[in-house]
Amino acid sequence: MKIFFLFTFSTFFWSPFEQAAASVHYDKILTHSRIRARDQGQNVCALQQVMGTKKKYFSTCRNWYQGAICGKKATVLYECCPGYMKMDGMRGCPAVAPIDHVYGTLGIVGATSTQQYSDISKLREELEGRGSFTFFAPSSEAWEQLDSEIHRNLIDNVNIELYNALHHHMVNKRMLTKDLKNGMTLVSMYNDQKLLINHYPNGVVTVNCARVIYGNQIATNGVVHVIDRVLTAVGNTIQDFIEVEDDLSSLRAAAITSDVLDILGKPGHYTLFAPTNEAFERLPRGLLERIMGDKVASEALVKFHILNTLQCSEAITGGAAYETLEGNTVEVGCDGESLTVNGVKMVKRKDIVTSNGVIHLIDEVLIPDSAKQVIELGGAQQTTFTDLMIQLGLASSLRPEGQYTLLVPLNGAFSDDTLRMDQRRLKTILQNHIINVKVGLNELYNGQELETIGGKLLRVFLYRTAVCIENSCMVRGSKEGRNGFIHILRQIINPAEKTLHEMLRNDKRFSVFLSLVKAADLDDVLSQPGKWTLFVPTNDAFKSLTDDDKDILIRDKNALRNILLYHLTQGVFIGSGFEPGVTNILKTIQGGKLYLKTVNDTLLVNELKSRESDLMATNGVIHVIDKLLYPADLPVGNDQLLTILKKLIKYIQIKFVRGSAFKEIPLTFYSPEIKYTRITAGGSDNEEKLKKLLEDEVTKVTKFIEGDGHLLEDEEIKRLLQGEAPVRKEQPTRRTQGGTARRRTRLAYP
Repeated sequence: MKIFFLFTFSTFFWSPFEQAAASVHYDKILTHSRIRARDQGQNVCALQQVMGTKKKYFSTCRNWYQGAICGKKATVLYECCPGYMKMDGMRGCPAVAPIDHVYGTLGIVGATSTQQYSDISKLREELEGRGSFTFFAPSSEAWEQLDSEIHRNLIDNVNIELYNALHHHMVNKRMLTKDLKNGMTLVSMYNDQKLLINHYPNGVVTVNCARVIYGNQIATNGVVHVIDRVLTAVGNTIQDFIEVEDDLSSLRAAAITSDVLDILGKPGHYTLFAPTNEAFERLPRGLLERIMGDKVASEALVKFHILNTLQCSEAITGGAAYETLEGNTVEVGCDGESLTVNGVKMVKRKDIVTSNGVIHLIDEVLIPDSAKQVIELGGAQQTTFTDLMIQLGLASSLRPEGQYTLLVPLNGAFSDDTLRMDQRRLKTILQNHIINVKVGLNELYNGQELETIGGKLLRVFLYRTAVCIENSCMVRGSKEGRNGFIHILRQIINPAEKTLHEMLRNDKRFSVFLSLVKAADLDDVLSQPGKWTLFVPTNDAFKSLTDDDKDILIRDKNALRNILLYHLTQGVFIGSGFEPGVTNILKTIQGGKLYLKTVNDTLLVNELKSRESDLMATNGVIHVIDKLLYPADLPVGNDQLLTILKKLIKYIQIKFVRGSAFKEIPLTFYSPEIKYTRITAGGSDNEEKLKKLLEDEVTKVTKFIEGDGHLLEDEEIKRLLQGEAPVRKEQPTRRTQGGTARRRTRLAYP
């Protein structure tokens, strides 16, 4: 009967607390542990134990499915959930653990050393008496790990030192894990010393950075939480610690110089990764002197070591990014018992708890990008560019007080042939990757022009998932330094030098295509300024074309224009600017559609491979193909033409509809440059000559002045007739460049 009453009383007493705790991190993780162990019986929890240690965790989903904690393999254990116990012959943990006073509960949860020390220090009477206490009880292993000298001093003076130390682990009210809010401060029963509570999203609860390893064991006069270390008194502020710690004198000097030290003396919940003097000594002297001589850089350096959240080492069970006071993030993780920062084991001593945070001593100085010169921002994949910059004297020309943008190709972009080039030519190539002004990624826009220190204009092309500069598209990794940005590119930039027409004319591979372009009167389209993408078949695509076939094609100008203009689309589309594997639909000038996608870095046009892509021209880009393109939905109504096209195009079935004709495509889709002819003769017929001249020379006139007897009195018209340069209205172009801003000039027409 007594056992039944105890079971009933315990169930009644525990249930309200369990239900109230269901909404906090610790209890959520505990619930997940119950679910994972449901096949083991009721009230069983699944834990992970790090192999080779005694450390156990109620795990997050991430750790559970990785089968590891802090990068170390973890084995699965099944134990009774807190508050429950086994019964002989029964599956799972069907019984509720007995309720006892705090002293007796210490034995129930296995904190036998704490129970023993409570007895010999005369604390037992209080723990068995009336009240409502919270006892953060160190496990027996925690007492074993305590510094031997401290441990000995406590045992030698049990009535004062040990008694006070145990009181420091107690709070004079019951606090379940649901009540232990992140960032709260409790007052201990010894001298009102502070206990700093942190409750993390991964379910870890810490007290002065000691982890609660077994929580919520209810007692008749309170609750017991077992923790993994013996608590020591919280020191003063982080600032106080820095000021008296000899091994942090270099950090102290940097913090004073940058006016950051005072921040660490204010209330808060900070984490400081504090580099030791030895860490500062390992920095190149010139680098440290430059940073310390620049208040902005030194402030960034110190703030980069400070988190605005309190991160105890025991709460870190995997890698996560944390924002620093500098504004950027650091990756804090763990490798077994060691903490890592940005993937490097560098923590020498951890969890120095202060009243406003925690300190971890590290043996490396963390240098943020914002404290680096732009040339120092390159990573391991950009060393070829930075090495060449140094070798060719360009790095030394980047002044610390200057403003630059470096467009940095990956190492693999530099072929052996490129590296063997004459140094003057190589220097010119590099100069085309340096902009004399800072331009961040979010400041780039489609159609923007960037002027290099070599005087070249580079065009920016913005696509759905890519930003490209001329022929080269960016990869992730843009960074901002003290005097500039770097953007990482896939290829070396090749600034455009010639028009589309000039490129075709200078490459024998395209002679047949160019002759057809000329026959269709499309030369001007490819010669004038514009933004085009041209798919150019090589001569190989026309191998089966006889002279007679060519004559037939040329005689039917509408057909020829339809075929050729199916290879031309408005806008500049870089091959590597397309999202891989996704089909992109482009409307051609002919009116049909082209279907483009990239697969394994190869551009496909209507499923045909481009043999060479991204040949940049001043008015567009060329993609080389080895077959003639033809719109699949465009019918042919002429037998001769059908025969010719079937010779050239074998990858699709060309439709034949007798009598169908190709539509006429007028050359109104582009705006040619206006040409002026000098008229020297005077007389009354000048107005008619001018009218005829305009009709002949202007493809499209949007407004024509007629019936104005004062036409020839207009000064602008007179200058045109006399062959003088017209007065030009200045229209600013949106160009990012260094030096004095320049404007393009253009005659404005109505």
